[in-house]
Amino acid sequence: MKKYLAEFIGTFVLVFLGTGTVAIANSGETAIGYLGIGLAFGMAVMVMVCAVGGVSGGNFNPAVSLAMMMNKRLEVKDGIFYIIAQFIGAIAASGVLSIFIKALDLPRDGFGQTDFPNVSAMQAFLFEAIITFLFVFVILMVTSTKFGNQTLAPIAIGTVLAFLIIVALNVTGGSLNPARSFGPAIFAGGSALSNYWVYLLAPLVGSAVAAVAAKFMGSEEK
Repeated sequence: MKKYLAEFIGTFVLVFLGTGTVAIANSGETAIGYLGIGLAFGMAVMVMVCAVGGVSGGNFNPAVSLAMMMNKRLEVKDGIFYIIAQFIGAIAASGVLSIFIKALDLPRDGFGQTDFPNVSAMQAFLFEAIITFLFVFVILMVTSTKFGNQTLAPIAIGTVLAFLIIVALNVTGGSLNPARSFGPAIFAGGSALSNYWVYLLAPLVGSAVAAVAAKFMGSEEK
């Protein structure tokens, strides 16, 4: 249960800090821009990997858990419960944020949700698959027994996530994480919810390809 709770807390913090920065801190005179948003997500992951990574491995993302299961670093049973905990954590974080979004009289549809108003669904799918591939590939290599670096892994993971999100914000909003997109989408509704299938399937495709590519590169060698 400690592992599942760690995944719940880690995902809660990721969504609370990341989407909270978008919804609450990035408006009016407090606008912090793309760099601040990217760093909020990246540093949230970095901090929580340091905090509870030793308990659960610090996935906080169904796409990451899928790759870990594919490469046999994570048992399927644990992986399923990880994913459930991640989705619950994302929903809980968005639920808490909704209280303060209403209290501050901020836009009721502004939950830091991901959407793609500037590109087609297939372009968004391809983009999310690519950035998730890059993210998961880095995770698998930097945490590998043979090539990894346990000390620098949280920094590398948080940094690559931050800058991938910065690049993606104007295209897809930068999800790379089905749970991260689901929590805000069910509260925001509208196109964020109807287009959620992209943010569910594309990261899983990118993650699966990353698992194969990393294994080919030797990520699972001892």
